[in-house]
Amino acid sequence: MKVLNVLAALLLPVSAAQAAEWKVLPGDSVLTFAGVQTGEKFTGKFSKFDARVSLDPDRLDEARIIVTVDVASAATGDRQRDTAMPGKEWFDVAGFPQARFESRKVSKTAVGYEALGDLTLRGVTKELRLPFTLEIDGARARAKGHVNLKRDLFGVGQGEWATGDWVALDVGVDFDLKAERAD
Repeated sequence: MKVLNVLAALLLPVSAAQAAEWKVLPGDSVLTFAGVQTGEKFTGKFSKFDARVSLDPDRLDEARIIVTVDVASAATGDRQRDTAMPGKEWFDVAGFPQARFESRKVSKTAVGYEALGDLTLRGVTKELRLPFTLEIDGARARAKGHVNLKRDLFGVGQGEWATGDWVALDVGVDFDLKAERAD
C-alpha cells in the first residue's frame, strides 16, 4: 500500500500540471476580415471578442484555444454594409449572436503552429485548420494568423446574397492577438 501512495505522490504533480494560461488583451488585439463586394475590396473588424488560451509550446498536447466573437460588433465603415451585416440575411445576430472557435489539437508546423478545431457561425459548425505564428517573451505573447473562409458554407448571405454575384464567397480573416500570462 505504501508503494502505491509513493507512486501516486510522484505522479500527481505531473498529471496536475497544465499548459500556461494566457489572458488576451482586447485593447491591443485585432480581429479583421476582408472581402470583395461588386468588384471592390473592403475590410472590416470585430471590436468585441474574447479568447481563452491555454498553451505552452513544449506541451502542445495540453493546449486549448477558445475564441468567441460578438458578430454584432462587425464594422466596415460603410453604412449600408454595416446596417445589413447584423440582419437575418447575413450574420442573423438575433438568432446567432456569437461565432466560436474551439481547438481540438494544436501542433507545430514548419512555419509556426496550427490549431485544428471547430468554427461555429450562424449555428453551422465546420472543421477549421487555423495556422498561426507565436512569439513568447517572458510573460507576454503574440499570436498572428490568417485563414480563408467560404461564407456560404456557414449560411452567411441568404437570398440574393447566397451566390458570389454581388459579394464574393471568399472571406479572409486575420488576427493579431496580444496576451499576458495569467498564471
